[in-house]
This record gives sequence, structure tokens and C-alpha cells, in this order.
Amino acid sequence: MVAGDDRLRFVCDGCHTIHYENPKMVVGTIPVMDKTILLCRRAIEPCRGKWTLPAGWLENGETVSGCALRETQEEACAEVDDLQPYVLANLPFINQVYFFLRARLVNTTFHAGAESLEVKLFSPEAIPWDELAFSAVHDTLRFFCDDVKKSAFPFRILDIKPQHHQSNDIG
Repeated sequence: MVAGDDRLRFVCDGCHTIHYENPKMVVGTIPVMDKTILLCRRAIEPCRGKWTLPAGWLENGETVSGCALRETQEEACAEVDDLQPYVLANLPFINQVYFFLRARLVNTTFHAGAESLEVKLFSPEAIPWDELAFSAVHDTLRFFCDDVKKSAFPFRILDIKPQHHQSNDIG
């Protein structure tokens, strides 16, 4: 324990530097065009072959919106704009936070990036629910599909519980 702190920390015995470990943030978009959603089939582990929203790790020195744009470009070679905060999902049992932004898909020139096997537009009724990669993506898409029916998209904070997560919820 470090004096004045309430958590165990890694401290170097030699120089006494405190090494803080903080949650990783995953940032992504819900790219939408005419009430269809762009999903990516993963080409990498974890969850190779499963569908997900374009998302990835927030990098040091990067803004949340910059990360969302970059990850959408990297995974789906897609251009989006009109980013709107939509879901923040806490997964404390794996030390991750997901942040999804609604986005307008600018055109249909998207295609699979290096981390995707394919990318495809899905109507809410056609989403491959049993083939989704992560519980945060699943829950976000469920809320989104319900919100499309109401034409209202409130910002949500979700606390995903360990018993709720899928075994593939890993970094």
C-alpha cells in the first residue's frame, strides 16, 4: 500500500516508482446509413470470424473521436462523420471500458481492412446476434435497434457483469 492511497499498487523496490495500472479504453462507432449498421467480421483474435462494430484501443495522445474515426477507417475502410456519444460500457472484471459513438456512414466505398475478413451493412432485423464478438457490442446493438424504432438515442452507461460477459470478452 502506498501512503495515502486506498489500493494495492506495484511499487519498484529500488527507485520507489509507483506503477499505476488503469483500465484500457476501447472506442468505436456505430456506422449507420439509412437505418442499416456497418459491422465487421474479425480477422484477428480474440473472436476471429465473429461480427463486431469497428472499434479498438484508445492510444496515448489520441482523442476519443480521433480513435473512433481511425478505428472505423482501419477496420472497415469507412468514412464516418457526425459522431454522437451513445454508450459507455464498464467491464471492470477485465479492466476495460468501451465507448461507442453513433456515426453517419458517409458513402458505400467501405471494404475490409487488415483486421476484418469482411464488412457488411445489416438492417436491425438481420444482425447475426449469435455471431457477435463481445457482450458490450451485443448490448450496444440491442439498445440501438430499440432506439431506432423510437427515433430517440439517449446516452447510456452500462455496467456489464461477469456472469453476463461472454468468454471472448478479453483484450
